[in-house]
This record gives sequence, C-alpha cells and structure tokens, in this order.
Amino acid sequence: MHKSKLGGFIIDCQSDDLESAAAFWGAALGMPVRELPPAEAAQYKRLEDSQHGLDIEVQIVSHASRVHLDIETDDIEAEVHRLEKLGARRVQNIHTWCVMEAPTGQRFCVVQASSRLFKERATTW
Repeated sequence: MHKSKLGGFIIDCQSDDLESAAAFWGAALGMPVRELPPAEAAQYKRLEDSQHGLDIEVQIVSHASRVHLDIETDDIEAEVHRLEKLGARRVQNIHTWCVMEAPTGQRFCVVQASSRLFKERATTW
C-alpha cells in the first residue's frame, strides 16, 4: 500500500524571462517568490504557499504555456500503475518523476513526496 496527495501546481511559461514570469505569478497569487537550489534556479522559481502547504513553482518551458498538477507519493511506480489502471498513460520518466497524461489529455507529474504535510494529508491506496 502506498500514499499519495496533491503536491502542488507548476506554472509552465514559454518565456525566456523567468524573473518576470515569477514576479507576475507571485503578485497575482499573493505569494513571495523564493529561490531554489542552484541546480534548479535557471529553470524554476518557487512561490511560497504558507497557507496550504502546496508546492507552487514557475517553470520555463519550450512547449506552450499551461498549468500542470504534481501528485506526491511515497511510491512513484505504485502510483503510476494505479493511475494507468484508471486510464492515464505514462509519457516520460524525467530524473526522479514521471510525466503522465490523463484520459482527457491533461499532463501531470507523479513526484516523490517531499512536503511536511504529506503524512497527515495523503490518501492510502
């Protein structure tokens, strides 16, 4: 048995100006912009969500701009298999996460659990 929950939202921006994109979304959502570790800083900015504990990031991408969900889990393969049984399909494994597509076409990621609220809010499958 594994656990999973909504991890957060990633705001994909087809732009070459991460600073401006993060500044806009931070102001629009009322969330301070935070730097990430150097290995991630060129592509991502974190928006601090102290109210809900969600991981909300602005990401620079080459595809069309969109918003996608992250589902946190303590067992990525088990969660991917569960979602495949529901009709989702695996698109690509990237580093430590898996990009999936819902039967309705939306892309989302299955990521390793990291939030401090994971244990108290996750659902057991």
